[in-house]
Amino acid sequence: MKWFRKIYLNNFLFYVIMGIIVCFVTAQFIPSLYKACWLLLYITLGFIVVDFLLLFASNQRFTAHRKTPEKFSNGDENPVVIEMESGYSFPVSIKVIDEIPQQFQVRNFEIKRKVPAGTKDSFEYFLRPVERGEYYFGSLNVYVSSPLNLVCRRFIFDNGAMVPTYPSFIQLKKYDLMAFSNKLFQYGLKKIRRIGHTMEFEQIKDYVSGDDLRTINWKATAKKNQLMVNQFQDERSQNVYMVIDKGRVMKMPFNGLSLLDYAINSTLVLSNIILKKQDKAGMFTFSKKVENRVAAERRSSQMQRILETLYNVKTNFFESDFGRLYGDIKKNVNQRSLILLYTNFETVDSLKRQLPYLKGIAHNHLLVVVFFENSELDQLINGKVKNVQEVYDQVIAEKLAFEKRLIVNELKKYGIHSVLTKPENLTIESINKYLEIKARGIL
Repeated sequence: MKWFRKIYLNNFLFYVIMGIIVCFVTAQFIPSLYKACWLLLYITLGFIVVDFLLLFASNQRFTAHRKTPEKFSNGDENPVVIEMESGYSFPVSIKVIDEIPQQFQVRNFEIKRKVPAGTKDSFEYFLRPVERGEYYFGSLNVYVSSPLNLVCRRFIFDNGAMVPTYPSFIQLKKYDLMAFSNKLFQYGLKKIRRIGHTMEFEQIKDYVSGDDLRTINWKATAKKNQLMVNQFQDERSQNVYMVIDKGRVMKMPFNGLSLLDYAINSTLVLSNIILKKQDKAGMFTFSKKVENRVAAERRSSQMQRILETLYNVKTNFFESDFGRLYGDIKKNVNQRSLILLYTNFETVDSLKRQLPYLKGIAHNHLLVVVFFENSELDQLINGKVKNVQEVYDQVIAEKLAFEKRLIVNELKKYGIHSVLTKPENLTIESINKYLEIKARGIL
């Protein structure tokens, strides 16, 4: 009787049954309707039997398959494809109910389509994860109805698929192309004027027309009795570390994604840019202690190591220990490096508690503090106030926004660079800052 569990009644049949019941109730008062009611009942039962035979005939088949990516990209729209093939000799109506992973909290997923006789069909839908980890799909349920549309047959496919969600590799590919195109300015990347010779000496060579006269090496020219110039190459193999604060200040969500995950996505993209620019990329995280360390290197497997490390970053609600961060950097990062610190400060007082440690880091390294604007305050600041309470809310919002600008000035007083950005612009602003530092040669 397994086939019995595959039979479901369509809504149309319920309406027909309700009509028959109403007919029989009416016949209690008009006896002449009894024969018509029984005839209607027998006709309906006959159509149900015919519909059942159409759907469950032995030579009628229907197959479907869910195609998911090998891994999801966190914070991005990821396609899921449903492929179907109908073996029925007549067109069928289908209703697809996919059991989507519980992290998405989707309880009403349903897609209806019509599939012609003996043809293949496919469609796709998109899922946007907002946290890393393993996402488990349930069954792919397909309900097939014949043109009579009285009963439907249930098919079950692809039970128990798992897709891991990694930091945003879709952004990585996007910015990888941007970083080496001639249209960077269209995406917000700034063109930086090169100041002086921010390059390493490579060799002395003969002067040729077009060489910069300022690079003439007069001593070599005197010895060779012909013009000689110094040839330079861009500075390479500089250490760049992305340091991610994974304490409670980074748990604040924007557009469903936490500040921590914005920082993780930005770290992945920026690491790729750094390696393409021939520098060494490394990273680590900190909260109560320093963890998830990847030493700054330029090996071929570095991106995969960083990706796997970022995937395994676990969050907590502790207050971050900047003193331990300072001690760890002093002990383990011996060469002068560019350090991009992803964290968040809401007030100047919260910054001043950590400022001695930031100054200590900046003494030996080039420190860039990356923190966030509260973009949701813009609605309060720019909105029209209608009552006294909204006036108070707007004043408080303006004060919080002003505090962020004060933090930038406070850091600047001690020679600490900063990036104040909206969460959605974090990646592009981080790339801008790195390219600016490279162009100005201040590392």
